[in-house]
Amino acid sequence: MKKLAVVEDEDFMREELSDLLRRAGYEVSEIRDFENAAEALLDLSPDLILLDLNLPGAGGFHICREIKQKSSIPVLVLTSRDQLRDELHALDLGADEFLTKPCRKERLLARISNVLKRYEGRSNLLEGPGYLLDRISYTLYIHDTSVILPKNQGKLLETFLLHGKEVVPKEELCLALWGTTEFVDENALQVNLTRLKKTMAELSMCQQLMPVRGTGYRLVACGEMSTKRI
Repeated sequence: MKKLAVVEDEDFMREELSDLLRRAGYEVSEIRDFENAAEALLDLSPDLILLDLNLPGAGGFHICREIKQKSSIPVLVLTSRDQLRDELHALDLGADEFLTKPCRKERLLARISNVLKRYEGRSNLLEGPGYLLDRISYTLYIHDTSVILPKNQGKLLETFLLHGKEVVPKEELCLALWGTTEFVDENALQVNLTRLKKTMAELSMCQQLMPVRGTGYRLVACGEMSTKRI
């Protein structure tokens, strides 16, 4: 059963929409804390988000931006705002569909179904800022092109993406590369990290690897990179 999240501040509209979706066979979660909506949605990780724009606090545009910067969760904007500039802005932020209220239920359900179909088969993809990594083939999709990473570089990047902003211990990186933490020369790990770092620079990725003294490494935005070097 597909899981949908409804982000709507009007109680009657939210309940009516949730009831419609449940009767259509979806599992539905309702978001009512709009200040922390993006964080809650990322933790919930639904198959699709139905998002209103006229929300108290952060607002729908901000939530859409936060979601799309950090995940590949599809977003369907459902709003009473019918200005073209609002639609274009939402789509520019990464929204997958834009519908105005009131909307016929048949149209809404059809759009939901179409978006979900477009995202089928993307479970193997990990998302970074401006790129996607296929966990099976280690194909990197970036700048409207695709690059197949060497196996070890793919394993390392996959491990970093699974940890988000967290530090990845050296032992875990060794485990990802060789399936063991025993009898592994740390120089071999350094060589593989240096190769990944070079590839990321060549592809103009907006992230870099940063060493954390005595612990491991983590991915950071280029602007956050310290003077330390791998």
